[in-house]
Amino acid sequence: MKEKRPLVWLSAEHSGCTNHATGLQEWRLLPIAIGAGPGQGDVPGDTTWVGVFDLSELSSEQLAVAGSWLEALRVEHWVAILEPGQIDNPGVCELINRYCEDYHTLPVQPERLNGILGHLWGMSELQARTSLVAPLSYHDIALEGESTAIRRTRGLLGKFSHTEEPVLIYGENGTGKEAAARFIHNNSPRRNKPLVVINCAALPPSLTQNELFGHEKGAFTHALSARKGRIEAADGGTLLLVGVDELQAEQQSAILRFLQEGQIERIGGFHPIRVNARLIATSTSPLEDLVASGRFRSDVFYRLGSLHVLLPPLRERKEDIPLLANRLLSATPSPAGPRRLAHKTTICLAEHPWPGNLRELQNRLRQASLLGEGLVIDPDDMGFGPASANRQSRSQELSLDAFRSQADRQAISVSLALAQNNISAAARLLNISRVSFYRLMDKHHVPHRTSVSPSKGAKGDFPWL
Repeated sequence: MKEKRPLVWLSAEHSGCTNHATGLQEWRLLPIAIGAGPGQGDVPGDTTWVGVFDLSELSSEQLAVAGSWLEALRVEHWVAILEPGQIDNPGVCELINRYCEDYHTLPVQPERLNGILGHLWGMSELQARTSLVAPLSYHDIALEGESTAIRRTRGLLGKFSHTEEPVLIYGENGTGKEAAARFIHNNSPRRNKPLVVINCAALPPSLTQNELFGHEKGAFTHALSARKGRIEAADGGTLLLVGVDELQAEQQSAILRFLQEGQIERIGGFHPIRVNARLIATSTSPLEDLVASGRFRSDVFYRLGSLHVLLPPLRERKEDIPLLANRLLSATPSPAGPRRLAHKTTICLAEHPWPGNLRELQNRLRQASLLGEGLVIDPDDMGFGPASANRQSRSQELSLDAFRSQADRQAISVSLALAQNNISAAARLLNISRVSFYRLMDKHHVPHRTSVSPSKGAKGDFPWL
């Protein structure tokens, strides 16, 4: 006999599920009543991916504390049940938008409710299996998002993919420079040829010649056979120099001939070998400044190409943070099972300056998944102190008008991300009218993109919401 799947049923009374759960024979119901505090309501021991939030008989007092219960319970996905008139209650709408994947109006249609719950359970189960098989790194999602900055960057990288010119990729640590290089290679005509990565910072000066160019048999002691170097191995494909600003002067000189003529010579060899490899290099420091200070050769710099791209830091694409955080979180293993972010944690994520960019985001989420308790990640789990939500790091002085403009744009972007690009919901978060919100979007050139999650579809019985 097939084991029943656990289903949390949060309602006004413990017996509330008996009124509306008829026809859910495939589920083992775990009824929980909303009381003064969620401390006694933890679901015991089960991996509980779905739950029903029954609002139909909640009192105003229970409605006021419902959010804390939804965050405290060990449930990944909630489906709300409500009476038709309750959709006009702003408090009910806010709870559904913030915590629930879908909603169902009374009377309950068992076939439809079973379908919703089964879909959410199945997707959670598939996601859990996928995260075990293929762990997700921040490199895998570095270019995802719909912010203006990352869309512009993707467009530029797409154009570079169709050329054969060398490309120089700048960016702070943790912004995904190597991911951008792989994007260019994977979308270029060389995609079926090798991508050879050289970590310049880990290249010992004494071994540079052998690593880059290889050697012939008998070139030195223990050279018992010929060996290709890294550059030759990239023939027909792409050569990626990661951290080219870390190369020392003699190492820069060693690669100059290849950059000039597209040729190399193995150690102990007497004939040049032509290598057809497209060059991509990444750098954290501006090479122009290193050239000016004499730490980088100008002839090497100019041969790295005239195609430059600067990856935006995470603080300049804050509207992407909820998406990126949830993508990383869904693939981060946790002893407690699948986790989700509390609403206040999402706000902290949007306001944190992120000096370590995507790498810092990934590390904080891993820390929270390993050390946090329960399925809801609070700000403390991610290492945000009490004052972190009010702290902002500023790298340059701003005029008052520029500061206000930046604050307005950030407020618009963050509210749109939290409201999943629903204009009305985003306007309510800022406590302004829909018309005023549109005016601010036009003033600050924020594009409006309708976003509908393919796993959710249209919500409930009102697909236009």
